[in-house]
Amino acid sequence: MIEKHIIIEDVDPVMFYGVGNVHLQMLKSLFPKLRINARGNVIKVLGDEEEMCQFEENIETMRKHLIKYNSINEEDIIDIVKGKQTKADAVKGVVCYSISGRPIKSRSANQQKLIEAFERDDMAFAVGPAGTGKTYLSIALAVKALKEKQVKRLILSRPAVEAGEKLGFLPGDMKDKIDPYLQPLYDALEDMIPATKLQDMMDKHIIQIAPLAFMRGRTLNDAVVILDEAQNTTTAQIKMFLTRMGWNTKMIITGDLTQIDLPRNARSGLGEALKILEGVEGISIINLDQSDIVRHKLVTRIVNAFNKYDNESID
Repeated sequence: MIEKHIIIEDVDPVMFYGVGNVHLQMLKSLFPKLRINARGNVIKVLGDEEEMCQFEENIETMRKHLIKYNSINEEDIIDIVKGKQTKADAVKGVVCYSISGRPIKSRSANQQKLIEAFERDDMAFAVGPAGTGKTYLSIALAVKALKEKQVKRLILSRPAVEAGEKLGFLPGDMKDKIDPYLQPLYDALEDMIPATKLQDMMDKHIIQIAPLAFMRGRTLNDAVVILDEAQNTTTAQIKMFLTRMGWNTKMIITGDLTQIDLPRNARSGLGEALKILEGVEGISIINLDQSDIVRHKLVTRIVNAFNKYDNESID
């Protein structure tokens, strides 16, 4: 008889043990030769050494499953203990899972090109109209890399440029003033990482969300770095951002050249960068279009109508 303390890290104990400790009770029934007690993130086990080794392996598999899929149920636990593949493991082509357990994967040919570009190259530009999933999929790729410990940090940035309207004076401290510009990035993260875990990662600066101006002077190592709404950068700004790249870092730059909110006399840094960097080894440029739109069907019709109007105006 031996005793061992197993620490479950990086997961919510409530989700791991199940509501009313239902998962813990199931483990006790599946390992009747062991005395199992849990408090917080520590599981105390007493019993046969051979069975305890198997129990410890299963606990680690369960922990990894919960981190990867953001959920675990009784059926998953039984499959893990039996050494079988879970239903979630059987699904192919998934980047990561939402907090509700929904698989996040490519939904068009160009989205798949973005996934392949991220795996192949250290820098990728994803350019296309609203609703093509370029920001959401980019963040999913970054979350996957972070969960799989390919990188140590996830850094998200946007230029703080108003979309046509004048917001005037915003009350509050610096964070209160800036957060409205960055909310779309928070929304995507909150869909992929449980709230308590996300807050902890932000408190520890594992995940950082900041305006583009805050990137100046930094060297970004061991990270996935995303610049969103890059059409609203100047050439100097995007050059500054791209040259922040450090060791073991991947960058994704997203933007929509049809929605530039810069002053009329300012040129989009994204448009300039795409011309300058075309053909540079290690950089991919993915052009998404109306066929990649994954929002409400009206979004596609709206984009098409505006494009048609713009083309007729030019003619």
